[in-house]
Amino acid sequence: MVLPLPYKWLLRSAYLTIGMLLLWIGLDTWLDGTAWAGLRISQSAMTVEYCEFNHVHRFFHQPINTYSNLAYFFFGVLLLQIAWDDHTQQGKPGLNRLENFPMLSALLGGCFVYLGFGSAFFHASLTYLGQRVDMNATYSIMLTLVGMALYHLGHRLRWTPAQKTIWVLALLVLIGVFLPIALLVPSSRLVPALILGLNVLMLINYIQFRKERSFWLILLSFGLIVLAIKIRTLDVQKVGCDPHSFLQGHALWHVLTGLSSFCSYAFFRFTKKT
Repeated sequence: MVLPLPYKWLLRSAYLTIGMLLLWIGLDTWLDGTAWAGLRISQSAMTVEYCEFNHVHRFFHQPINTYSNLAYFFFGVLLLQIAWDDHTQQGKPGLNRLENFPMLSALLGGCFVYLGFGSAFFHASLTYLGQRVDMNATYSIMLTLVGMALYHLGHRLRWTPAQKTIWVLALLVLIGVFLPIALLVPSSRLVPALILGLNVLMLINYIQFRKERSFWLILLSFGLIVLAIKIRTLDVQKVGCDPHSFLQGHALWHVLTGLSSFCSYAFFRFTKKT
């Protein structure tokens, strides 16, 4: 029996994620907290920002908050497969605008993987460096989605391969620029601004192509991110907090934000053919 392509994507993503989980379990078993010795401790660690207990003797200081980043890895692998399939279909008729730009899907997939490892690095080490990488990786997904939305906003333009390459490179530069920007502007301002901007652009695109877009994906994406922010806030405020529980609010934040971002991507990628 030949499985449909989407099922193959999901199965490969699941297999690779399970493999990465086993690798991480091995690292957490064989190494200990001394691996992070010498690295500057983050403000988050000093203030005990999250509910989960900090197991400083373990390689993964916050194991649940670390392992939950595999959600980002899963979506990243999934998007990279979609990008590769789109690449192999180039030149065929009936492809939609994002299918004709596989590099953009690949960039977003790479950003998901970046966040999976970057956020895991932070929660495993609770270091300042890890925190900076975590935040930059978070912005990388949001900036790429905004770039994707802007690309669709100019739907009348027919981009050449060179122009598409320049757009991807520009987004990569912007992601790099956000490393110092994140030190100047607090995430409490940047994150809501990017979320609002993305959803406004998605709404505009929906109005432009009402018959081809799913309004439910906008609602789902926005609803998931609002729920994620609420859960994260409760986690930081230690409301209903059990530091030793397998159910951690910040871990749910990882899963919900991953789902929300994928819904935003799906809004553009899975449409009727143009």
